[in-house]
Amino acid sequence: MAKYIVQIIVLGTQVVAKAFARALRQEIAASQEAARRAGGGERGAQHAAANAKSGISLEEALKILNVEKPNEAEQIDKHYKYLMEANDRSKGGSFYLQSKVVRAKERIDDELENLSSQKQKKTFTRSERT
Repeated sequence: MAKYIVQIIVLGTQVVAKAFARALRQEIAASQEAARRAGGGERGAQHAAANAKSGISLEEALKILNVEKPNEAEQIDKHYKYLMEANDRSKGGSFYLQSKVVRAKERIDDELENLSSQKQKKTFTRSERT
């Protein structure tokens, strides 16, 4: 009887270890793909850091605010205000949805800040060369 219990424990441990290893490989592959899509290098690192900071990816943030590009400031503000009003708790809305909208706006703002700092950096390095 004890032999069977030990076999079950060993088998269960092997299954859990394999599942964990597979999940870890998938997460690493997803992180590498995200860094590659974001331009790799410093740009990819900034993109990953902004995702981790806000807890939301840029793609998800764009979907939440229903815009295609992060540089559509007027559309972003318009959709942000609409969604915040529509989900106002005093009107029967959801605080959770409001917080998702706020996080989406913050994530897009972080991306715009990163883009502007990179443009300034490129301009600065070009002016140094001349």
